[in-house]
Amino acid sequence: MSTNGPTPLPIGAPAPAFDLPAVDGGRVALSDFGDAPAWVYVQGCNHCPVVLAYVDRLKALQESYRDRGVRFVMVNANDAERYPDDDFEAMVRFARKHDLPFPYLHDPDQSVARAYRTVRTPEVLLFGPDGTLRYHGRIDDAKDPAEVRSHDLRDAIEAVLAGRAPTEPETWAVGCTVKWKPGNEPAA
Repeated sequence: MSTNGPTPLPIGAPAPAFDLPAVDGGRVALSDFGDAPAWVYVQGCNHCPVVLAYVDRLKALQESYRDRGVRFVMVNANDAERYPDDDFEAMVRFARKHDLPFPYLHDPDQSVARAYRTVRTPEVLLFGPDGTLRYHGRIDDAKDPAEVRSHDLRDAIEAVLAGRAPTEPETWAVGCTVKWKPGNEPAA
């Protein structure tokens, strides 16, 4: 949930369409997730210290749910002109350095971040098998993995895979703000 930015995408809303370039040279579209029992959209970037603190946890989550068909995708929409550490070439290096097991996509015009109504990095949205939003917010409750007490995203994935609604469908995402291009900030 956000109190600083656009109204979050409502629980139950359909996933907005996208078709974005990936760091591996391909493209990934919403239609690529049609057979997944659940999939996770991660608003990310290269330079945010909170994203860097969570990248290994995101990788571990993808690996632990891969055999159950859950898919992850991370999208970087940051203004690369003002934040060159987030340009496409830096994204390619980031994906290689961290050996990302999921697609890392570039949203250069920020239209996808605006459609998903994200404001933080990292911020996650979990969609169920029918393509509707089931969970929105944080990955867990602590930047330091040793201090985690609430595994929010993992619990939400388990609920969706079991055919249930997550107990807490919205949490507060903590992280850096999406670096909007001048004049492109979403309306509150």
